[in-house]
Amino acid sequence: MTTAVLPGHLAPFVVHFDDLDAMGIVHNARYAVFLERALSQWWSDRGHSYAGGRPTTSDVMHAVAEYSISYRTPVRGTGEIGVHFWLESLGETSAVYRFRILSADGATVHAEGRRVNVKLDPGTLRPAPWSDDARKHAGTLLARP
Repeated sequence: MTTAVLPGHLAPFVVHFDDLDAMGIVHNARYAVFLERALSQWWSDRGHSYAGGRPTTSDVMHAVAEYSISYRTPVRGTGEIGVHFWLESLGETSAVYRFRILSADGATVHAEGRRVNVKLDPGTLRPAPWSDDARKHAGTLLARP
């Protein structure tokens, strides 16, 4: 038996009561927040974050240009889940992430989607190239054919 090696990173995540809607399932808007928090922590662990309200690198200055989520089956109640993300591609100024929200055991895909970030120059807010350090770390998230 072989085990598939997934690209990217799988972040354990906890669903809290305030993530739920009136039906006791995760509110649709929370899925984007789950990805945001998982990505932010991953990049922070690699030195790309904020300290004292200021960016630690220019690479944290980016905007979301596109976002899409397909909901497959609801996350019911609180507890552990997984946020799996990887880079589909890394351009000069953009990054295309793919992601899945999974059950804790990875057997159920609750949602999946795509997010495109564009790095911005802090002064002009125009697209700017990623740094060599960001490219080095991002390379570990790239899906390989």
